[in-house]
Amino acid sequence: MPQPQLFTPFKIRNLELENRITIAPMCTYSAVDGCMTDWHLIHLGQLALSGAGLLTIEATAVVPEGRISYADVGLYDDATEAAMRRTLESIRKWSNIPIAVQLAHAGRKASSNLPWLGGAQLPIDHKDGWQTEAPSAVPFKSTDTVPTKLSRERMNEIRDAFVQAAIRAARIGIDAVQIHAAHGYLLHSFLSPLANQRTDEYGGSLENRMRFPLEVFDAVRAVFPADKVVSVRVSATDWYDGGWNLDETIEFAKALESHGCDAINVSTGGLHIDQKIPVSPSYQVPFARAVKAAVKMPVVAVGLITEPSQAEAIIATGDADLVGLARTILYDPRWPWHAAAALGGEVSAAPQYHRSQPSTLKSLFKA
Repeated sequence: MPQPQLFTPFKIRNLELENRITIAPMCTYSAVDGCMTDWHLIHLGQLALSGAGLLTIEATAVVPEGRISYADVGLYDDATEAAMRRTLESIRKWSNIPIAVQLAHAGRKASSNLPWLGGAQLPIDHKDGWQTEAPSAVPFKSTDTVPTKLSRERMNEIRDAFVQAAIRAARIGIDAVQIHAAHGYLLHSFLSPLANQRTDEYGGSLENRMRFPLEVFDAVRAVFPADKVVSVRVSATDWYDGGWNLDETIEFAKALESHGCDAINVSTGGLHIDQKIPVSPSYQVPFARAVKAAVKMPVVAVGLITEPSQAEAIIATGDADLVGLARTILYDPRWPWHAAAALGGEVSAAPQYHRSQPSTLKSLFKA
């Protein structure tokens, strides 16, 4: 049986991936004052033993106000850096999986409660709430606190916070940085005309709406080691009339590529409360395919990718270079093992687990 494409190696800049399976950043709302806890060691530790090619740490705020919730991970001071360092050092004693971090600012969707407590935005006077900030004074929901319109000075501070977070990530040995410009958070809200109603050089035309996200990218790329990967995650459409769309995404992807972006992760949605998403298996893959046709940098496809044959088809047909798994791998942290078994591929497993290899699959685990 020929080797499945899903289990062929791939290189992004100097980052060697064992296969095309990446673990997407997934918020777990279990930090304390921005600091990772034992939960993150358990959670990320099991995913580091999954056999995937890349593990990405959940959305990590570059300023306290940029957290989605009071229990989000941050990388904005010595305490948050030390906590992430401890987690990384522990994981790397037992796994050599490359590890990335997604740097983020939640913008007007910040100051939210935990999902299992309803997820509603917490008011400013709540002990766990704070004033949100955004390109324009336009709330995500009509019942939300109106965000503060960002001044140029505050935009500079946020850009510089992304820079400092990237420096901290490099210092603790993170292999790659992903900049979050999707799902209705701050950088996406600059891109979308539904959220960005500015009349200065950062609003109006597509060129103006792309300006601040590109400034953040350039600033991060300038300080993160030149041999390491900086990628961007985007929402390819707002799924709402008059919003950010695929044509604009393609122009943004081209601009990112010309600025030195190493890869783009193509998701959708998250910006408008009344979005209408036709959810079905691989529903976001056509957007990744369209972006891939327009750029040379690697493209990651995401969205209800659950079956090995489905993931294999995405890679084998050239729709994307890599797939990103989120809920799928939460449900089955050994999904790469099971996909390799189903497709006839080989996957890495910790030697402590080698005796679990099924007797009918003698070459499942790499020696």
